[in-house]
Amino acid sequence: MSWIKYIFQNNFPRWMVLIIDLVICFFAIIIAYLVRFNFNIPEVEIKGFPFVFSVIIGVRLLSFLITGTYKGIVKHTSSKDSQRIFITLTIGSLAFVVVNLIFYYGINKTFPIPFSIIIIDYMATLFLMITLRVLFKSIYTEIMNPYREKSNVIIFGAGESGIITKRTLDKDAGLKYKVLAFMDEDAKKEGKILEGVKILGLNKLDDLLSKEDVAHLIISVQQLSSARKKMLIDTCLKYDTKVLNVPPVSNWINGQLSFKQIKKIQIEELLEREPIKLSEDNIKQQLSDKVILVTGAAGSIGSEMVRQIVHFNPKKIILLDQAESPLYDMELELGDDPSHVPYEIVIGDIRNKERMENLFKTFQPSYVFHAAAYKHVPMMENNPSESIFTNVLGTKVIADLAVQYNIERFVMVSTDKAVNPTNVMGASKRIAEIYIQSLSTTANTKFITTRFGNVLGSNGSVIPRFRKQIESGGPITITHPDITRFFMTIPEACQLVLEAGTSGEGGEIYIFDMGESVKILDLAKKMIKLSGLTLDKDIKITYTGLRPGEKLYEELLANEENTIATHHNQIMIAKVRKYDFQEVDAKINQLISSFNAQNNFQIVAQMKALVPEFKSKNSVYEELDK
Repeated sequence: MSWIKYIFQNNFPRWMVLIIDLVICFFAIIIAYLVRFNFNIPEVEIKGFPFVFSVIIGVRLLSFLITGTYKGIVKHTSSKDSQRIFITLTIGSLAFVVVNLIFYYGINKTFPIPFSIIIIDYMATLFLMITLRVLFKSIYTEIMNPYREKSNVIIFGAGESGIITKRTLDKDAGLKYKVLAFMDEDAKKEGKILEGVKILGLNKLDDLLSKEDVAHLIISVQQLSSARKKMLIDTCLKYDTKVLNVPPVSNWINGQLSFKQIKKIQIEELLEREPIKLSEDNIKQQLSDKVILVTGAAGSIGSEMVRQIVHFNPKKIILLDQAESPLYDMELELGDDPSHVPYEIVIGDIRNKERMENLFKTFQPSYVFHAAAYKHVPMMENNPSESIFTNVLGTKVIADLAVQYNIERFVMVSTDKAVNPTNVMGASKRIAEIYIQSLSTTANTKFITTRFGNVLGSNGSVIPRFRKQIESGGPITITHPDITRFFMTIPEACQLVLEAGTSGEGGEIYIFDMGESVKILDLAKKMIKLSGLTLDKDIKITYTGLRPGEKLYEELLANEENTIATHHNQIMIAKVRKYDFQEVDAKINQLISSFNAQNNFQIVAQMKALVPEFKSKNSVYEELDK
């Protein structure tokens, strides 16, 4: 048995495959003559054997050498190999017809190779060459398969991508997996056979998963709606079936899909929504040939803003941040970007007026996208002076310079935590909103605020934290079993910022449709299942209690506010009360001056005076609300 395994473990030399193919051709000729003459070959035909054999074997050898049919790895024979053999043999047999015609019309009015022999030989050679290759592949699969049973796999999508996925599976992982069924939304395909596998309707998924032990469902459809993807994942999670995803065709290596590229579904994909349709012409008209400044350009939001802005042909992008290493990473990324948009990397602190003024004077930006801020609630709750110094003073410095240098538009990235704030960070962002909102009434610069919730995968986001905890064996820590949050992908958030920022008239606070609020406990449970683990067996969930300033639920609008619709169904404008700039400016200057005293309670008290709806929760500053 070991010598058989040795044969199958090692690839046949190409010359050996070529010799075997020629032997097949030799026997195919004999079979053709025996079948044609009912196993009683006339003497006159036997005399012509040397010529017929030499012509047929010679033509076959030449055609095999030209097309390289012998170069394929026999144990991995694919439909492409069969197609190549079919074309090669067809061309060779047509050559025999040409030889016959030449002899008949140009030499001796005879057909040296009977046409019936040509046809039978063609069919016999085609059958033997393909059948023996498939047989060899099947024997290899059975002998080399160390597993008694293969794991069942379902492929969702019975189109071209689904076919390629099955062939890739057969080639790269056929020893371990068996395609149990194709599934497709197209009712016309239901019941048909594709690549030897039956196509089932999507309505059969639940029933099939309940009856069969299915290891994986592979989503091969390239453009699948978020709602459909979520339904598939939720159904599979009920039966502990892992969901894999075929990457976009653009990510295939040299246009070929490999099994290693088929990856597990990530929780971010489960939370995705339908793609946003942007007014790209309007955005391009606004940003094209303009100098754009992005503050916080090394952060999650700022860096994605830069990535999207480069597609709108700006004159130059200025990347401002004080985080050296992430900013260097962005410099390398832009250097590799095929668009080759001019850019400038600036390390600086938005709180340093002199440094920022030099930046504005040097580069004369037309647009400012202000994403720089401190964002972590517990950190700012313990450091309120830094919160006002960066989120309030930093915003004020950039906004004042925008007015001084007659910037066209100033777009501020805010947060849903600014609505009815219960923590220092949210209050500091609300104060920044109030300042630029009031400043817009006195300036030519159009000041626009965009407000949204948590973004998936951002620095400090709950999902990367849960992923790390799962990888380390747990436990997963959640502050409260009932806590919920709104989520949005980083690209989606930045697209809406661009859309709102380039369409606003000034003074608006844009809020985005964040979809349904997500319960963090459910999110953690799904992440555990997607990782192939079992809750309370492989990994546990523990509760740590709400952190200082943390809400159970988040809002996008304050109680007194309502919204008005815009041209985009996922963007609304919050109707908020007006503020007098002189009064706001004086109070904010007073708040900023309290930094020097480093008295946290004094700072927070002044913040509450500026934002009356700021009511602390789970915080030492709750006594200030009494």
